[in-house]
Parts: sequence; structure tokens; C-alpha cells
Amino acid sequence: MKTKTQKSDRKPENMPDFEQSLTELETLVQKLEAGDVPLEEALQTFERGVALTRQCQTALRTAQQKVEVLLTKNGTESVESFDDDDEDEADDSGR
Repeated sequence: MKTKTQKSDRKPENMPDFEQSLTELETLVQKLEAGDVPLEEALQTFERGVALTRQCQTALRTAQQKVEVLLTKNGTESVESFDDDDEDEADDSGR
């Protein structure tokens, strides 16, 4: 009998891991940036890239949620967003 932990730690068989998705996405971007892809193939490549982007975003959200749970369990009361730091850096560089 499988425990709840075993089920939640496993990803679906057809779901590639984050690193594989990111590597494939980078390859697709390079292919499209080269500009020598026929239109129909470029559209298919772009569509695949959108799907990979969504998979990566989902994986990152899941990882963030796990970190937040771990921080909460360890007594940390608040989790700061990384987005705020990125916006501050962008504001500083533009001045």
C-alpha cells in the first residue's frame, strides 16, 4: 500500500522534470531566434514553447509552495516575494 507521501513525491510518468523542460525551451528559443524555420514549423515550435513555459511555471510555483510550507514548519512567520527585489533593481538601473 502506498502512503500519502509516496504519492505526492512522484510526478506523473508523462511529465518531464523542470530541468528537462527548461533545456528544451532554451533549444526552441535558439531555433526560433535563428530565423530560418518555415512558418508552420515555427508556429509548432512556438506552441511547444508555450506548453513548456507553463510546465516550468507550475514546477516553480510548486517548489515555492513547498519552501513556504517548510519555512512555516520551522517557525518563520513571513515569506518575502522575490518580485519586489527585482522591481527595485530595475528602478535603480533606470535612474
